[in-house]
Amino acid sequence: MEFSSSLTLLNSKTPFLLEKRILLLEAILEHGSISKAAKAVPMSYKSAWDAINSINNLCDNTVVLRETGGIGGGGASITEYGKNLIQSYTILQKEHTKFLEKLTTLTDFNSGNLKSLQRFTMQISARNQILAKIEAINIDKVNANIVLKTKSNQRLVSSISKNSIENLVLEKNKEVLAIFKSNNVMISTNNVKGFSARNKIKGLINKLTFSEVSCEVNILINDTDVITSVITTEAAKELELKIGQEVYAIIKSSDIMIGN
Repeated sequence: MEFSSSLTLLNSKTPFLLEKRILLLEAILEHGSISKAAKAVPMSYKSAWDAINSINNLCDNTVVLRETGGIGGGGASITEYGKNLIQSYTILQKEHTKFLEKLTTLTDFNSGNLKSLQRFTMQISARNQILAKIEAINIDKVNANIVLKTKSNQRLVSSISKNSIENLVLEKNKEVLAIFKSNNVMISTNNVKGFSARNKIKGLINKLTFSEVSCEVNILINDTDVITSVITTEAAKELELKIGQEVYAIIKSSDIMIGN
C-alpha cells in the first residue's frame, strides 16, 4: 500500500494554499496571462479570477498584479512575494512527498494498524461495532446475505440490499464493521430452538448496569469481542442475570448494518 496526498495548509481551519491555486500561480508566471493560465490549469476564466481575488485577499501582500484587458482577458504578473509563496509551497510539497514515501516504508498498512486508527474517528449512535471479515456473499433477486467471521471466531449474517454490495464495494475476505444497536440485541439464557433470528452468539456476562427502567448488559465473546445489549430492568430480573453467567446474544440479520 502506498500513501498519497496533496498538501493543504490550514489558517484558522480555512484552506489557505491549495494545489490548484498554486498551479494557477505557476501558470500565470509562465504565460503572463490569466486567460492562458486558466486554460493551462485547467479552470474557467471566472474561477481563475475568483481564485486570484481570494489569494490576494488572504495574503499579507499582493500575489498577482492584474491588468484588465478585452474579451481575451488581460495580462498578469506574479510579485516577488508571490514567487516566494510558490517556492515555499514547492519546498513543503517535496518534504510532504518524502514524508509519505517514508511512511509507506515504515508502516505495514495491511496489518490493519492504520485502519484501526481510522475507525477510532467514526461517530455513530450504534453501540456495537465489531470488526469482521466477509466469508461469503449470497445474493438472491432482491437482497444479499453477508456471512461475516469476527476475530472472536463467530459468524454473523447481515441481510442488506443488493445495491449496498456495489455501493460499499463488498467482496470476499474484505474487512468490514458489523454495526448494530444495543436495543436490537435480545438475550436468552439458553440456545433457543426454532427462533427466526439468524444470529445467536454465546458469551459470558462481564458487566451489568441497572437503571430504574433499563439494564445494560455487556457480553464477552471468547475473551475478544464485547456485545452490548440494553433490555428492560424487569426482563433482566426475570432472567436472573448475573456476572459470569453464560447467555446468548440474539440479533436479527436485518438489524446488522455493514460499514467500512
